[in-house]
Amino acid sequence: MSYLESFLDFLNTLPNTLIYFLLGVSAFVENVFPPIPGDTITAFGAFLVGTKRLHFFGVYLSTVLGSLSGFMFLFWIGDLLGRRFFLERDYWFFKAQDIIKAEEWFRKYGYLLILMNRFFPGIRSVISIAGGISRLKIHRVLLLALISCGAWNLIWIFFGYMLGSNWETARDKMANIMARYSLTVLILFGLVVLFFVIRNVVRKHR
Repeated sequence: MSYLESFLDFLNTLPNTLIYFLLGVSAFVENVFPPIPGDTITAFGAFLVGTKRLHFFGVYLSTVLGSLSGFMFLFWIGDLLGRRFFLERDYWFFKAQDIIKAEEWFRKYGYLLILMNRFFPGIRSVISIAGGISRLKIHRVLLLALISCGAWNLIWIFFGYMLGSNWETARDKMANIMARYSLTVLILFGLVVLFFVIRNVVRKHR
């Protein structure tokens, strides 16, 4: 049994109030430390909604607040520490190269990246940090990040709820869905990058 499965089994033995709290904490931690499988834990909360153990609104509210808090925490860290701090240290989970790329995206797309951040698996945390470094307006970031968290968690919880009362089956199905989604996003992102590279090359040769 994996550590995640052991944790989920343990989670299911706790009082409901504590489960809501831990779902929110896991959503927060998943933003701050991307290797943590927060979406899987959120999906397990949705599964507990499907088995009538938890209420939909409680799971949704706790995970949205956790996700939003995690995003804004990193945003404020980026704003407080600044660009130089992250580029000099080049952390493996906040690579300097990724920070520089994210800055370029912010110059082109600005607040749209904040709005879509939850739909970019693997780089959500980098977007948070880069947003803070870019000195975006906090009230706009807060609103757009809330919309992004709200939409993503609603979809994820809905999937967890609809995939049945057998957690093993639901977990495997959701892992498959997430893997396909991540691959699709990666391919689309690669095509967008390729488009801009080709466009720049064509412009230079004119």
